[in-house]
Amino acid sequence: MNFNFLSSCGKFGYETLQIFLSFRYIFKDHKRIAFQLDHIGVKSIPLVAFIGMFAGGIVAWQAAAQFKGMVSLSLLGGASSRAIAMEMGPVLTSLIVAGRVGASMTAEIGTMNITEQLDALRCMAIKPTRYIAMPRVFSMMIMLPLLVLMANVIGVIGSYLVAKMFLDMSAFQFFESVLGMFRLSDLSSGLIKSFGFALIISVTSCYLGMNDVKGAKGVGEATIKSFVFSSLSILVFDFIIWILIY
Repeated sequence: MNFNFLSSCGKFGYETLQIFLSFRYIFKDHKRIAFQLDHIGVKSIPLVAFIGMFAGGIVAWQAAAQFKGMVSLSLLGGASSRAIAMEMGPVLTSLIVAGRVGASMTAEIGTMNITEQLDALRCMAIKPTRYIAMPRVFSMMIMLPLLVLMANVIGVIGSYLVAKMFLDMSAFQFFESVLGMFRLSDLSSGLIKSFGFALIISVTSCYLGMNDVKGAKGVGEATIKSFVFSSLSILVFDFIIWILIY
């Protein structure tokens, strides 16, 4: 059992290295990268926007409940925007993408594996890590931070709408608090985390799809593992980053 675990860790590290070494083919593989950019990023916009709007509203409502009788509601905008940019935006968006995109990556690559399409690539001296995994990993590292940035903006808008409609706050009062409390480091820390989350989701999904998939049942199991491992790794990585940065 221990040997299998160490062997899997070594293989995971080796294939991750091979993916990074394949980044030199980015311009040559631009068509496959463009397809993945659309699949990962553009098609995720409606879901991320919808959840970001309501998540921002929830943050504002919960913050207002905690502030009641203790802190002035004039600080609501700044507190909400910082919470969204540092934590809610990056983590929630990454979990959404892990479920929507990461699981589909594993299922797609796993199907290629059991139908021997990956073996066909190897027979033609084409590395699956370069042809299959690299476009997905690179596209994820580009699009997830952009989705997080969009979720942050929409989340703040959702917070403002809740503050205006239910808490009788004016736009000036809300956004004055945002400008007074929000710092660029709040945004940058969230975006830095999103790069790590993108790497976790994409590499884990590709690795599980390319390895140890046996039959249709194996594809289903690998898909479940992809989401579970990605989600757990995101939360653990987020905790570690919080300790290191703050």
